[in-house]
Amino acid sequence: MFNSDPFPPTNNKLQIDTTIMAVDTTAEAKAIARYIRMSPFKVRRVLDQIRGRSYREALIILEFMPYRACEPILKLLRSAVANAEHNQGLDPATLVVSKAYADGGPSLRRYRPRAQGRAYQIRKPTCHITIAVAPQIEED
Repeated sequence: MFNSDPFPPTNNKLQIDTTIMAVDTTAEAKAIARYIRMSPFKVRRVLDQIRGRSYREALIILEFMPYRACEPILKLLRSAVANAEHNQGLDPATLVVSKAYADGGPSLRRYRPRAQGRAYQIRKPTCHITIAVAPQIEED
């Protein structure tokens, strides 16, 4: 006899996976700024300077760097620390910038008129910036 069911009959008992996952107990707070009208390449050079530094050091560095990307990053860093303080009760003096990265966002496409009726495309890039802060691990 021809069976119209393409799958063979199976035992319908539910299989439960008993793998135990290690839970990361370090509290980490993050903040994300999306669609920042700036090239991710230019933002990354600032983020590279503050990654791994304490909150205080990062503030000082961002205050005195001459780049335009410092303004949204400074605002985002303060937001991440406020999240850590308010949501998880962490002390800002112990916080370190654990993660800082910029991903590319959608590019705005504009056109520039050229000779003989042509048009050249101008890409105006955006980026998504993510900053995470975590308490510093004290070593003995």
